[in-house]
Amino acid sequence: MLDDADSVHAEVAREIVQRHDWITLYANGIRYLEKAPLLYWSMAASFTLFGPHDWAARLPLAIATLALFLVVYSTGRRLFASDTAGFYAALILLTSFGIFIYTRILIPDVIVCLWLSLAMLFFWISLEQPQPSRATAFGFAAACALGVLTKGLIGVVFPLGIVFIFLVLNRNLEHLKRWHPVSSLFIFLIIALPWHIAAGIANPSQGQVHGFFWFYFINEHLLRYLNRRVPRDYDTVPLLLFWLLLGAFLVPWIAFVFRALVPVRMRSSLRRVRLPRHDQAWNLLAIWAAFVMVFFSFSTRQEYYSLPALPPLALMIGGWLNREEKCSVRDPRRIAGRRIAVVLFLLGATASIIATYLAIRARTPPPGTDLSTLLTQNPGDYALSLGHFLDLSARSMGAFRVPLILTAIALPVGTFANMIFRSINLIRLGNYALTAMMVVMLIAGHSVLVTFSPVLSSKALADAIESRLHPSDVVEINGEYEAGSTLGFYLRRQVRILNGRSSDLWYGSLFSDAPGIFDDDATFRQLWNGPKRIFLWTPADHLPALPARAYAIAQSGGKEILSNQP
Repeated sequence: MLDDADSVHAEVAREIVQRHDWITLYANGIRYLEKAPLLYWSMAASFTLFGPHDWAARLPLAIATLALFLVVYSTGRRLFASDTAGFYAALILLTSFGIFIYTRILIPDVIVCLWLSLAMLFFWISLEQPQPSRATAFGFAAACALGVLTKGLIGVVFPLGIVFIFLVLNRNLEHLKRWHPVSSLFIFLIIALPWHIAAGIANPSQGQVHGFFWFYFINEHLLRYLNRRVPRDYDTVPLLLFWLLLGAFLVPWIAFVFRALVPVRMRSSLRRVRLPRHDQAWNLLAIWAAFVMVFFSFSTRQEYYSLPALPPLALMIGGWLNREEKCSVRDPRRIAGRRIAVVLFLLGATASIIATYLAIRARTPPPGTDLSTLLTQNPGDYALSLGHFLDLSARSMGAFRVPLILTAIALPVGTFANMIFRSINLIRLGNYALTAMMVVMLIAGHSVLVTFSPVLSSKALADAIESRLHPSDVVEINGEYEAGSTLGFYLRRQVRILNGRSSDLWYGSLFSDAPGIFDDDATFRQLWNGPKRIFLWTPADHLPALPARAYAIAQSGGKEILSNQP
C-alpha cells in the first residue's frame, strides 16, 4: 500500500469491519464523511472474506476494471455492430496508461467509468427498441445510483447531462417520456437514498460543527467544485495540462483520435430528419467525452478526473480501427493509418533515443542507496496525485536503468513493426504490434513504481516497527496522518498525530466523540518523557525538537522511525 489515499481508503474499509458500522465511515478512529461509500463497502466485503490484506483491498477494484473492459467491449459491439470494434476499444483501455496507473491507487474513478459506461450502454439499447423497455430504464437508473454511491452527484449528473444533450441535438427528447421516467426514478432513489439518509441521521450537527449533509453536499461537492472547500488540502491541475494528460493516458492510440472524430456530425443537414444510426453512435461518444472534460475544465481538478472520458475515446478509436481494417486498400482511411504509423515511428524513435541516452549516461547508485537522496524535493506539488514523480532528477535515472532500457527497445520496435504491417495492409498485426509495445511499456511502468515505492510507501517502516511492537507502545506520525497512513493499515492500530490536525481528519476531529490523538509540541514532550515506548514516524528532513535522546529504528524513502527507548 502507498501512503495517502491508497492506504487511507484501505484503512477506512478495515475499520468498517472492525466497528461493524457500514453507515459512518472512519479513518484512524475519526469520522470520515467526505466520500461516497461503495468503494469502501466493496473492500470491507473483501476483508470479511479474506482478511485485511493489501491484495484483498485491491481485489474489488481489479474486478471492477475487468468489468469495465467487458462493458466497453459490449458497447462497441452495439454501437458499431462489430465484434472487432468492441474488441479494439477494450484492448485500448486495457493497455492505456491512465487505467494502469489509477488502478494502482485505491480511488473510485475507474469504478465511475464502469457505471457511466454501463449507463450509456443501457441508453443506447433503449434507442434501438421501438418501445424502450423497463429493463433498459431500470438498468440506467441503477447505474446512475451506483455512480452516486461511488463518487457522489457526478454519478447522476454525467449520464443525465450526456443523454439530455444527445437527445436535444438529435431532436428526440420525447424518448425520455417513453423511457419509464417515474418508475426509473423510484429505482434510482431506492438504491441511492437510504445510505445518504442514514448517514445524515447518524452524523447530525453538533453545536458549531455542521452535520453530514452540509459537509458532504455543500463542502465536498459545491465548494470543492468552486475551489472554496475547507480545508484547502488539495491543488488543481492547470487546464492545458489537464487536457494534455487525456492524450498521455491513451498513448499511442490517441494518435488515431483525430481521424476517429471525422465521422462526428452533431445534427442532420435536413430539418426534422434524424441522423443515421451509425452517425448517432459517433455523436454520442463525442458528447460523452466532451461533457466530462468541459465539466471539469471549470472546476478544481486532479489528473485522474479525466478518466471517465477515456471509454468514449477508446470506443471512437476502436470504431475507426475497425473501419480502417475492413475498408479497401485504396480507401483514405488506409492512407491515413499509414501516415499515422509513420508519425508514431518518428515519435517512438525520438523517445527511444532520449531513453537510451539517459540509460547510458546515468550512474547506477551503489547498493543500498536510498532513492530519496537522489531526488529533488517539491512539496508544493504533492497535493497532485502524480506530484511525487516531479521529484525525479537526472542523477536518479540510474535507479531506473531497466525500465529505461525496456522503453528504449519497445518504442522503436513496436512503432516500426506497426508501420511495416500497415504499409503492407496487415492492419490487425499493426495494432497487435502497438499492443505488445504497450504491454512492455506497462511492465516498465510497474518496475518504476516498485523502485519508487520506498518514497511513496511506509510499509518497510511499518515492518520494522511490527517486529518490536507491544500492545502498550505508541505509534505517532509527525505531520499529517496521510503522509504515513501506511502505518495504521499494516499495524492494525490507531496512530497519534503530532502537529497534523488537518486534511482528511480535520473535519471529523471536530466532533465530540473524536479520540484525543492529536499532540502539539508540549503534549508530545510529556509523552516522549513518559514510561511508554514511542515509535515516531517522521520525514528525515523535518525532525521535531525531541526533548530527550532518540534511538533510530529504521530509515527508508526519506522517512525514518525514531524511538524514545533503545
